[in-house]
Amino acid sequence: MDRIYEDNNNYVSAIFFDLDNTLIQTRKGDSKACSKLVEILEHHYGLSHEIAAESASAFLRAFRAKPDDESYAIDEWPTHLWRNSLPKNYRHIAKNISTEWIKLRFKYLALTPDVIHLLETLREDYLLGLITNGPSRAQWQKIERLGLRKYFDCVLVSGDLPWEKPDQNIFFEACKLLDVEASTCIMVGDKLETDIKGGKEAELGGTVWIPLQYDEMESDLPDFKIQKVTELPEVLPNSPKLKKRPSKPSVC
Repeated sequence: MDRIYEDNNNYVSAIFFDLDNTLIQTRKGDSKACSKLVEILEHHYGLSHEIAAESASAFLRAFRAKPDDESYAIDEWPTHLWRNSLPKNYRHIAKNISTEWIKLRFKYLALTPDVIHLLETLREDYLLGLITNGPSRAQWQKIERLGLRKYFDCVLVSGDLPWEKPDQNIFFEACKLLDVEASTCIMVGDKLETDIKGGKEAELGGTVWIPLQYDEMESDLPDFKIQKVTELPEVLPNSPKLKKRPSKPSVC
């Protein structure tokens, strides 16, 4: 596989990462949490499988359409959505189900050991930035609950700023905070229309695309395409050799 800047004298000083569906598997994690809640609704609260599945699907559609509403406390908004998604005679359990949702959601969104190892190792050689679109409270809740801040030299949430990806200014702001030139930075993300297009318009040194459906999508826009974020070192110049994570001792 070709590498970024392999044939010239430039170098990579900073790597910008998208959050959702790049570092954490938001769509998959939220779907898994709802699947588990279907079981809970069915086995603990007596809903039929069909009604439980319909309720969870209705909640997830509403949550994805609007993950936060600042007229509610951050943990009360999903309760409101569950109350509207459950059958009328079960709306009294909305708070309990919402509490389970939050617990399960962050369990399934947690960084995997391989991604943690990647970030820790890359940070020995590069500055790392997190650039994420979304409502401020909703994105910061994920960042704080998942303990992500410690892996990055700067964190930018579009809800705190006058721009969002693909606006080139959000990338320029990250460059300013890290005191680096845009041409020495790369952007890694899952969305062509925001992460990759924005990186191109900001004239970053490279863009790396991680499509949700790797085999079904093609595009000439990104400089590189990989299947998962842990493949990133394969396209970096002079990539650090990732130290092999020690395996757990086998139990006899």
